[in-house]
Parts: sequence; structure tokens; C-alpha cells
Amino acid sequence: MKKTNCSRWLPVLLLWLAVLRTAPVHAEAPVILVFGDSLSAAYGIPAEQGWVSLLQRRLVERGFPYRVVNASISGDTTSGGLSRLPAALAQHRPTLVILELGANDGLRGQPPMVMNRTLARMIELGQQAGARVLLAEMRIPPNYGPLYTQKFQATFGELAKRYDILLIPFMLDGVAGNPALIQDDGLHPRAEGQPRILENVWPILQPALDSNDKAPRAAGP
Repeated sequence: MKKTNCSRWLPVLLLWLAVLRTAPVHAEAPVILVFGDSLSAAYGIPAEQGWVSLLQRRLVERGFPYRVVNASISGDTTSGGLSRLPAALAQHRPTLVILELGANDGLRGQPPMVMNRTLARMIELGQQAGARVLLAEMRIPPNYGPLYTQKFQATFGELAKRYDILLIPFMLDGVAGNPALIQDDGLHPRAEGQPRILENVWPILQPALDSNDKAPRAAGP
């Protein structure tokens, strides 16, 4: 009799497990705050095609209980980001912060030392709020001169080492310079380039997710 009852309820149980796995992300789920500029704001393409939206989809598919909040603004600089970060931290109370700023500082020729100080303050604010901060490395075109370019790029690795945080290597690796993946402005990725950006971010982000959530996850890159 007991065996018959178990057989009868097994399909129902499997159905509920499937529903739970594909259920929408709830508001009380831990937050990943993506705090960046146009590279994360899906500039020039529908928001749902941007890498941040693709990240949320992957998290749901693989059973990670995180809600992604995209607080990226096209054209933002580190100074602009610093002015709005405290409010974003207070509002969303993130578990993880992906800090993706600095490209516009470089394109405007801002001193790397100033950018360094501003990013450092943002990292400190995130850590003080109890979040784990991941820093995305930015690069600029070589026409800014080798000295400036070198100092600019070195900023990100130096900050990651100083604050013992994870560094996401250049997000546009394999995208920048590819006309099939970059918009006509030569700067912003097309929708076709967004999956590659996610693949550049994921190997660094996933260990941070696993360290915060020990449940087994679906296999995959």
C-alpha cells in the first residue's frame, strides 16, 4: 500500500521540483548589483539582450538564488558612480557588487590617479555595506599613448590586489575590434557580442556565487 502511494505521488513531486527550478526570482533573493556604464547598460540594444539580463537568465537556469539589479548608466564615470553608489547600496543591500566603471574616465583623459582614488572609495563603500566587490578591468584604445594607457590599465589590478577582491579580466576580450560584435561607433557591443561578455565574466563570478551558496549546481561552463 505504501509503495503504491509513493508511486502515485512521485510525478507530482517531480512536477513541483521543476516549477521551483524555473520559478521567477523573488524580491527577497540575495542581490547582485551590477554597477557600471554603457557596457553593462545594454547601450544601443534591447535591455533583455544585454549581458546583465543574460546573467540573470543563467542564474535561474542553474539554480542560483540571486536577483540581479542593473544600476548601470550609459556615459557614467567613476566620479558619477561614487555620487550615486551610497543610495544604491542602501536601497538594494547587495550580497555581491560587480563594479564596472572607468572606461569613460579613460576616454575623457582623466588622470588615472584620480580614477584610482575614486574606485578605491567605491570598493570601500561596498565592503562597508557588507557586500563582496568584484572589479571589472577596463581598457582604452592605444592612441592615448603608451604611458597613459599603461597607468590606466594597471589601476584595476593594483586595486584588486590592495583590497583582496576578484578582478574580472577585460570584459570585451574577443569582442572589441570585431566588427561583427561591435556597433558602428566602434565602442559598444552588439547583441551578438553580449554572450561572449557573459562568458568572460562567468568564470570569475561563479566561484563567488558558490562561496555564498553551497548547494550543488547544474554542470556547465
